[in-house]
This record gives sequence, structure tokens and C-alpha cells, in this order.
Amino acid sequence: MILTALVEYYERLAAQGKVPAFGLTQEKVGYSILLNRDGKVKDVINLSDCADKKSKWTMLTVPASFKRSGIAPPPFFLWDKTAFVLGVEQKAGADTPTLNPRSCEVFKDLHLDRLAGATDDGLVALRKFIETWIPGEWRQCEHIVKHTPAIFSANVVFRLDGEPGYIHERPAAQELVKRYSAADEATLGLCLVSGEARPIARLHPAIKGVWGSQASGASIVSFNLDAFNSYGKDRGANSPVSVHAAFAYTTVLNHLLLRDPRHRQCVQIGDASVVFWAQAKDQHQQEAAESLFFSTLEPPPSDSAEAAKLKHALDGVSEGRALHDLDLNFDSAAKIFVLGLSPNASRLSVRYWFCESIGVFTKRFSQHYDDLAIEPTPWKTPPAPWRLLRAIAAQEKTENVSPQLAGSVMRAVLGGGRYPRTLLSAAIMRMRADGDISGLRVALCKAVLTRDQRLDNEDVQEEVPVSLDRSNTAPGYLLGRLFSVLESIQEAALHSVSASIKDHYYGSASAMPAGIFPVLMRGAQNHLSKAMKDPKEKGLAISLEKEMQHIIDGLGCEFPKTLRLEDQGRFAIGYYHQRNERFRSKAGKDDAAEIITSDILETTV
Repeated sequence: MILTALVEYYERLAAQGKVPAFGLTQEKVGYSILLNRDGKVKDVINLSDCADKKSKWTMLTVPASFKRSGIAPPPFFLWDKTAFVLGVEQKAGADTPTLNPRSCEVFKDLHLDRLAGATDDGLVALRKFIETWIPGEWRQCEHIVKHTPAIFSANVVFRLDGEPGYIHERPAAQELVKRYSAADEATLGLCLVSGEARPIARLHPAIKGVWGSQASGASIVSFNLDAFNSYGKDRGANSPVSVHAAFAYTTVLNHLLLRDPRHRQCVQIGDASVVFWAQAKDQHQQEAAESLFFSTLEPPPSDSAEAAKLKHALDGVSEGRALHDLDLNFDSAAKIFVLGLSPNASRLSVRYWFCESIGVFTKRFSQHYDDLAIEPTPWKTPPAPWRLLRAIAAQEKTENVSPQLAGSVMRAVLGGGRYPRTLLSAAIMRMRADGDISGLRVALCKAVLTRDQRLDNEDVQEEVPVSLDRSNTAPGYLLGRLFSVLESIQEAALHSVSASIKDHYYGSASAMPAGIFPVLMRGAQNHLSKAMKDPKEKGLAISLEKEMQHIIDGLGCEFPKTLRLEDQGRFAIGYYHQRNERFRSKAGKDDAAEIITSDILETTV
């Protein structure tokens, strides 16, 4: 299903000229060697993008590359690294370029064989260059010297002086590319993708661009050990995919995995490189669907128009309206394909795969944000999945996000199922570890509990409030509110403390209330007495005492010995609501939105 969908998408893009035709590929090329008709180097042209100072190459369509290994790996046709083309390379950490005559020799043998009968001026010039080039004499070529050492770590192509385009683009060169296609040497078999008898690929082209995988590329389909062979079949014959299908799905994946600001079909979430594409009735609808889906994965941080459009779509769907009823020019039936790929040594793991209409995905994202909804809202735009995951990672660093947790969360968001229970435990553990009861973390606790309740989990009995709910009698929620009130009483009495009760007791109070709250209650009585003596704080102290008594009445006569994981999540929600309600009231309704931010707890405690 995955390979079939990728091949179909390749065929659509190939028809539009957006991806290379069969036998070609797009590669990063740094330099072009300009030859005269005698095969002499007339100039070397830097192909880096002048508008982008960081760019050291440009993407060019060249004859297809392939995986290579061994002592004398084979060269590419009509282009390659300088280690093959010139016999010189710049190894990592080396101060000076190193000669590589063995690679240069295999490049020379291949091209002298294939270009032996060539009559095209460009191919003849290239053949003459290869015949006369000596790797050790590169220092005598001033055109190459001026680009050292950068050129010796780049791919190069060739041009003929006075002629447009590159030599590998000339019609005669294209004919040679077709003639020496790998398909001619492949064994016929039944392709699992097309269902037709076609030449079967022994090795599939490399997939490049998956974060964390090898720079040379990795594979989804790969058999490289004798232990993988069965029924006398080896390598690609174990999972027969035609040469054309293997080329198609790897080419389109490399296209999707391009990290380019103008190319918005790949998002990094945890260790997974998530690619997606749409299938719609026309090109405009396809681009609109892909743009909307990208926005749900990566909400615009500053584009107010895009953010408003996304919010309008999500709010409308949340109210039960279809996309085509929202005047957004969307075809809700447009199909979206989502593929999450993770690195696994030299192979790639499929973390998840989804195929649904954009209407279904938008509804699921809308439900996801509804589950996260909490007051006060700790974000200006809907938080991207990676932002949520980073909020519960150690030191809030992306590299510390658990790959398994990231994959489970995305499956829940995209599939509409339950969030993993480890999401709730991770949020609680981080709050207990660093004492930051941030809005994002609390929203995650609320989302897990809300979705469990909606999906009829028997362990969840009480409704999870979005904003402060003084009628809610869940013990965890009441204890969280009480803890916040006790902290406020301490602040009213002492005004400034280096470490509040939250810093000392939040973790134990949220897990074992019976052992902590009696101690905190005795301290609160002393703090209340002190606050009552301060004319500026007396009114606040009376209000806090009433709030405390109201909560205690709801709890009953005893504090529970322990709280389950779900109740610890409610504890955090109750604390967040009560804590921010005080600042909301103090600042006034009109200023609340400016004061309540995702960092309010850190800046006010």
C-alpha cells in the first residue's frame, strides 16, 4: 500500500515535470567543469546559489545514482564526486587533498568503454578529458586550484564551451543513459507493486534526507545478509519490486524529504521525518489540502492571516461544519497520505502510515486541540506536536524526546485514538522534577484525561474542566486547588521567598497527600495569622481562608493516602486553574490575556 501510493504520486509529479524521469535523479552538485572541444579544462564554475550564502551546491537532474560499496566501488555515469572524476578528494579532518587513483581509474574505464563510439561533440570532449587527465597534476590547473579545497568534497558535472546546458543533458548522452539502464540486466519477475512481470530490482536506490539516518542514504526494503534469503532467492528477489517501481518510490521520497522553506511537505516530529502529499481533483485543490495539513502540523508562528485561516477551519470543524461549508475553497474529499520514517541503522522504520480525506484529518486535529483546550490558554497559536513533545522532554530539548512516545502521540493525533498513558506520566514526571507547572504540560494532562473519558474508559468518572470549576468534587482536582491556595497564603504572609511550598512539596503533595497536607495546613494557619496583621494583605487573607475552607469542605474529613496517576493529572489541572485565577482577578478581565502566558507560573512564583 505504501509503495503503491508513492509510485502513483511519482507518476503524477513526473507528468508535471516536477521529478526526474526514469533513469535520472536529483543530486547536490557543487561545480561544473567547462571543457573545450579538445577536452581541456577552460574553467570551473561554482554552482552554489549566490542568493543563499550558506548554500554550497545546487540541485541538478543527473543520471541516476545507486548504492555502492567495496574496495573499488563503481562510478556514476557522466558525473560524480571529485574522488572519481579527478582522482582527488578532501577527507574529513585532513589539511590537504588526498589522491585517489583507484576511483579515478574505475571512472575512466567505465567512460572510455561507454563513450568509445560517441560522435557527439560534448561526449567526445569528455572522452578526451578523461583520456588525458592525470590526478597528480591537478595543481597545474589554475581553474581547479582557485576552488580548493571546497571542490574536492563536492559532486561535479561537465559543460562544453559555447554550448547551452550540461553534457549529461545532451540528447546523445540521454540515449546512452537509457541504453545502460540497470533494467536491462535485471531478472524478470512479478512486481508486488504493479502486479506485472517486469525486471526486478536487486538493490533499491538510497533514500536520503531522513533525520538521523546515514548521509549516504538508507532503505525501506533491503536484504543484505544470507540469513535473509529464502527459497533460493537473494537480495531484492525476496520482496520483488520492479526496477521502475523501486526508482519511482525512492525518487518521490527523496523529493518529499527535501528540507527547503519553499518545499513544505516534510516535518520533523521526534525522531520521525513525516512526509505527506495529497490527491485531489485538480492541482489547486491538491495544493490547498497540502497547505492546510502542513499548517496543522506546523502552525504559522507569525503569519496572522495563515493563523486566522487555520483557526477558522479548526473552529468550524469543531462546531460540526464541513470544510466545503466554511468558504475556504477546500475539497474535503481530497485524500491525504502521511508517512512517518525513523532511522534504524542503515534501514528506515515506518513509524506510522495514514491515508484519509483532509476532512477526516482536520476533524481529528480539531478534536486534538479541543482535548488540549484549557483556560487560561497558554499559547497564541495552536501548538505543533513537536512543541508539545518538547515541553515534556528533559531540559525541554528536542533531542531528548522519546521516539516511542513521539510515535504513539502522533498515531493518537492522526488516528483519533487514545493518547498513550506514558504521555500523562511523562508530563507529571517533568512537573515533579523541575517544578514548572506550565500551561503546555497541564494541557497535555487534560487532553489525556478528556480523551479517555470521551472514549468511555471505565477508570475515568469525573468530567475534566477546561477552566476553574468550583463545583468539581474530584479529589485530585480539589487537592491541586488547595495546594495553590496554600501557596498563595504563604506569599501573602511572606511576600518574597526564595523557595515556595511548590518548590519543596509539589511532587510529594500530588502523590501522597496524607503525608504532606497536614504539615502544610499547620503552616498555613501561621501564615494567615501573619497576613491578617498586615492591613494591605488582610482582605486577601480573608478571601484565601474562605477559599481554603470551601475546598476542604469538598474533600471531607481525611486526605487520601495516595493519588493515582490520573488524579495526579487532575491535581496539576486544579493547581493551574486556581493559581491563574488569582492573577486573572488581580489584573482584571481586560488584561488577563496579556498576563496569562505559558510562562506565568515561572515568572510569578
